[in-house]
Amino acid sequence: MNKTQGLISLLRFELPFSAGVCVVMGQILALGMFASVPETILGFFSVFFISASILVLNDYFDVETDKINTPDRPIPSNIVTPSEALLLSIGLMFFGFILSYLISPIALLFTIILSIIGFLYNKEYKQSGLPGNLMVSFSVGMTFIYGGVSVGLFFNNIVWFFGIIAALIDFGEEIAADSMDVEGDLLINSNSLAIKYGKQVALQLSSYIFFFVILLTSIPFILNWLPAVYLVPIAIMDISIAYSSLRLLKSSNNEDEGRKYIRWIYLGSTLGLLVFILMRLLYV
Repeated sequence: MNKTQGLISLLRFELPFSAGVCVVMGQILALGMFASVPETILGFFSVFFISASILVLNDYFDVETDKINTPDRPIPSNIVTPSEALLLSIGLMFFGFILSYLISPIALLFTIILSIIGFLYNKEYKQSGLPGNLMVSFSVGMTFIYGGVSVGLFFNNIVWFFGIIAALIDFGEEIAADSMDVEGDLLINSNSLAIKYGKQVALQLSSYIFFFVILLTSIPFILNWLPAVYLVPIAIMDISIAYSSLRLLKSSNNEDEGRKYIRWIYLGSTLGLLVFILMRLLYV
């Protein structure tokens, strides 16, 4: 691997790409159609660069741990120096700020907040347990809301609804995933809920969060934000979450099975969201 390949691999392309897709989804949720090409490009790439910057920063701060766990990563394998990784992270962040500024001052503020959260998480809170879980899930939810911001619809009810839902689902998944990774987390001095209070307590808390999500999905219909036709994608999401959460509670002694049901929650929620967006494009 040469230096260029090493620098590119630091970006972990699929993750910032997913963040950019969440922004585009937020735009569609807000508008009921695709945004204009300039709005789509600016929205997608501003968050893509910020997300990539945070991921590069993760490798910068994790270099000592990576020397043991993943010595083939670009920095511990000496393909990329820490200073080069830091400069790349700053450059990516700079591009993200420029693109978000071209959207609006509020969009720039959002990307600054995301960058600050990413920096603090990487430097101080990765092993903190609950605070770190909250920071990650908050950032996930913000990508959807940023989609609304990028098309001038900051206060759109549907965007905020799905932003909160996405944050809570990710929060529950983070806690549940920690309960499946106790042995590895002990080696890095993690302060996860599963380590502090036990796997079963962590899984119970994650299940409470998931069932709270199911309760929240009724709000758009109670408040008449959405017609009844949208019960179809919401039902797909709720059934997947409910079934997988119940199975997850019984998997505290089987990490592989637990990870499977965490994956099912993610896939079921994603499928429900995609069906919702498709219907949004068709029915507005």
